[in-house]
Amino acid sequence: MHIREMISAHPDVKGNFSEPLIGCIEACGACAVTCTSCADACIAEASVANLKQCIRLNLDCADVCAMTEALASRRAGSDQEVLRSAIELCALACRLCAEECARHAQHHEHCKLCAEECRRCEEACVSAIRSVH
Repeated sequence: MHIREMISAHPDVKGNFSEPLIGCIEACGACAVTCTSCADACIAEASVANLKQCIRLNLDCADVCAMTEALASRRAGSDQEVLRSAIELCALACRLCAEECARHAQHHEHCKLCAEECRRCEEACVSAIRSVH
C-alpha cells in the first residue's frame, strides 16, 4: 500500500492531498530507516569512538523523521502549527546529520549514503513546508 493511496482514501481528504506533503512522508520514512542503519553500522566500525557524534545525530534524525512521518500521515482534524514545526525540525535534523555524515563519507560508505538520504529528506521537508498552511 502506498501512502498516497492511503491518504487519498481518507474520508477527510476526499482524494485531495498535497503532493509535497506525500513526498515528505515518504522521504521521512526512508531517512529514518537509513539513519538507524547508519548508526548501527557506525557502532560496528573499529573507529566507533570517532563516530560518537555521528551516531548521536543519526539516532536523533531517525527519531525526528519517524515523528514527522507519523504527524504528517494524520489527516483527521488539524494541527498545522505543530505539523509545520515538526517538518521544520526534521529539515534541520536532516541538514545536521547530513553534514556530520559527510565528514565521514570518505572512509565509510554508509555515512556517504546516509548523507545523501538526509539531503533528499531535507529537500522534501522544505518543499512540504510551503504546502502546510
